[in-house]
Amino acid sequence: QEELAHNIIIVTQAFIHGVVGEGEDYKKQFLDYLKTYDRIGKEQLRRNLVLFLDDVVPVAEEAGVNLCIHPDDPPFPLLGLPRIAGTVEDLRWIFSQCESIANGLTFCTGSLSARPDNDLVLMAKEFASRIHFVHLRNTAFLSDHGFYESGHLGGSVDMFAVVKILLEEQIRRKKAGRKDIRLPFRPDHGLRILDDYGRSANPGYPLIGRLKGLAEIDGLQTGIERFLIESPDKIN
Repeated sequence: QEELAHNIIIVTQAFIHGVVGEGEDYKKQFLDYLKTYDRIGKEQLRRNLVLFLDDVVPVAEEAGVNLCIHPDDPPFPLLGLPRIAGTVEDLRWIFSQCESIANGLTFCTGSLSARPDNDLVLMAKEFASRIHFVHLRNTAFLSDHGFYESGHLGGSVDMFAVVKILLEEQIRRKKAGRKDIRLPFRPDHGLRILDDYGRSANPGYPLIGRLKGLAEIDGLQTGIERFLIESPDKIN
């Protein structure tokens, strides 16, 4: 439990950088900071987000920049904090508050797939035009409603279908004359393999394991691209 708390608060979230001094009780200070949100529920957090979008989106449009909100990770309440970007209904609400295409989404398959009721394929189809950044990883569920990060291609996410939808969206954008054709992506997290066990890295970020995931996704998209080029009638 002590190691898990340290990984979550210090290693993964870098809470100690500029917030907690050496030798201080970081867990107590972390809990004290959480109290800042005691009176902020889901509706208040939504109102705060809309105020932010109202101010920032016009500036982003003028600068030719697309914003892309990252889904809640995990996409369900944790430590008493409200969640407003974890379901299809949440994302529909966010985009309904500001119709500009600059109000977009980071499509993180790992975060969103942590909820069994999130259909990643349907979400990719519905929000394709607003996806500006892509995080690709996979999860597998346990019998006790828990989950773990699995290999990039194997798990609850139909990675083939998701990548195909994203590549089709790029083709549509090009035909529509949009300038934001490219969809940058990262293989996101990875499983430790080979000498990753001898390297120092934040949890989820092993060098070789992430390169393996990158190679798998790159091979997947290369095959799909070839298929779409040779069979354009198959584009949904």
